Amino acid sequence: MGTAGRLELVALQGVGRVEPGDDLAARVLRAAGESGIALARGDVLVIAQKVVSKAEGRYAFLDEVMPSPRARELAATCLKDPHVVELVLRESRTVLRAVPNVLVVEDRRGLVLANAGIDQSNVEPDASGRARVLLLPEDPDASAKRLRQRIGERAGIEVGVIINDSIGRAWRLGTVGSCIGASGLPGLLDLRGTPDLYGRALQTTETGFADELAAAASFVMGQGGEGRPVILIRGAVLPRTDGNARELLRPGNKDLFR
Repeated sequence: MGTAGRLELVALQGVGRVEPGDDLAARVLRAAGESGIALARGDVLVIAQKVVSKAEGRYAFLDEVMPSPRARELAATCLKDPHVVELVLRESRTVLRAVPNVLVVEDRRGLVLANAGIDQSNVEPDASGRARVLLLPEDPDASAKRLRQRIGERAGIEVGVIINDSIGRAWRLGTVGSCIGASGLPGLLDLRGTPDLYGRALQTTETGFADELAAAASFVMGQGGEGRPVILIRGAVLPRTDGNARELLRPGNKDLFR
């Protein structure tokens, strides 16, 4: 397949503060209209994990969590709140690394990341002032598929949807926007067997197609208080494949860092 010679990335304006039960698809379409954009076939909407989790009500209140002995032990090692560590354990399959200020796990979705993706940044207290944290969507691929279907039904346009989050990398410092949920486009793109510039067949090349788009969108989205949770990408050459983010997960027996 060919690649895009040019991409356009636009932060949609007017998404607003998202609350549990909100119709996120309607908010995205409204924001596109307020931004003067009519969705077109082949567009990709990259949506921040936080607004998806908020719409799905994926909050947990720390004062409702009873830390287990294992959570307290890990919290002492990691220098973290045992209530948060208990939530991390509930959201995880395996603890991979626990050292001061670092707790890396394989979560229930198969993602390898710090703190099972549980976050307090840009998470406001509830109306009564109780502290709460935000968990990842139960099934980010399913969330992306639902959003894509609802947007497609209302706009009459087939688009791709990516749910992205900021994730660290084993080889390098710094977090990068990564795809944790996808629909309407491949997660992983297998280019093995296709020719390089000189006609030589590629032997090992697989690209993180959805991750590359998620990272590009994250650069526009920002990592702090920018308030730009939905990015429209136009100009990507989308293969005619409906994949998902699970394609990007490296099996444990092929993970050199476990």
